[in-house]
Amino acid sequence: MNTIVQEEYGSTGMKQQCVVVTQHGGPNVLQVVEEDLPEPGAGEVRVKVLAAGVSAYDLMFRRSGTLPGTPRVPFTLGEDIVGVVDKLGEEVSTIEPGQMVAGATWAIGVGGGYTEFICLPASELVPVPPDVDPAEAVCVVVNYLTAHMAMHRTANVQSGERILVQGAAGGTGTALLELGKLAGLEMYGTASKHNHELVSSLGATPIDYRNEDFVKRIRSLTGDGVDVVFDPVGGARQLWRSYRVLRKDGRLVWFGVAATKKGGLLVIPLTLLTVFLLKLIPDGKQVPLAPDLSEDKAWYRETLTELLDLLAAGKIKPVVAERIPLFEAARAHELLERGGYAGKVVLVTDA
Repeated sequence: MNTIVQEEYGSTGMKQQCVVVTQHGGPNVLQVVEEDLPEPGAGEVRVKVLAAGVSAYDLMFRRSGTLPGTPRVPFTLGEDIVGVVDKLGEEVSTIEPGQMVAGATWAIGVGGGYTEFICLPASELVPVPPDVDPAEAVCVVVNYLTAHMAMHRTANVQSGERILVQGAAGGTGTALLELGKLAGLEMYGTASKHNHELVSSLGATPIDYRNEDFVKRIRSLTGDGVDVVFDPVGGARQLWRSYRVLRKDGRLVWFGVAATKKGGLLVIPLTLLTVFLLKLIPDGKQVPLAPDLSEDKAWYRETLTELLDLLAAGKIKPVVAERIPLFEAARAHELLERGGYAGKVVLVTDA
């Protein structure tokens, strides 16, 4: 358990507790503090958080203050939440109190979700269908939106195409496999041996990236490679090898830097340089970059609603690695640091 740090405020209003990064460093820098209950402004909604997602980006912002966009400490992490509408600000008519909603926190910075209550623009929130598990729903907000964007807008996959999903047992990896199965794709996925049963159950042929050369394995399985590789790992060597398994006119979709876990932040500029160089190769293969999820609000709302409807209908089933109490966020970060899990780690409240 984290130490609870009590802070004094001039206000005599109601209080809430939230998890903050007190300084950059290991999981122990996450501390629970008490602060004023936020009040929604015009166009905003106050949400009582039921579930908040934990991501690799949270780890990067916690570890280092040199990553672009990192706010000054103390700050709160958490880029996706599901909760119940607690209070409406002025000029909000599209959402009702008591309604369960899901949304991303991009509009207020790099995070904010590790808290009991959060105020967000109503435009960032969409209703969650009745009887949906909040922990499963929060997986949809960023992971499935990222997968959908990468698959249908960036790669523009077609039924029958072959894909390779790197990190197939992760939160976005499992989302890609579920959406790929719905799209009628032939799928392969790299994962640790202990996650192969999961990858197979999601409709993909698993490849042990620790003990197999995935380039040779894909060649032996397919003959001429795959149409699309989805790579959330990054790093120069990783991207070059992903590029090599593409068949003629194939697409390499890079959308993450999980390699920073071992290689540090230097992986980011090396990855960007590699992407630039791969784009220069005149062989017909493509390295399209996925657009920012937060740029197209209409797409965001429409697609998130569509995905939540798929969840309610039982057509997708997000893999929740573990449900950890909100105020044990440090333990959640320790789990991410350690690895060895499948799916997405979710923080939950007692609401």
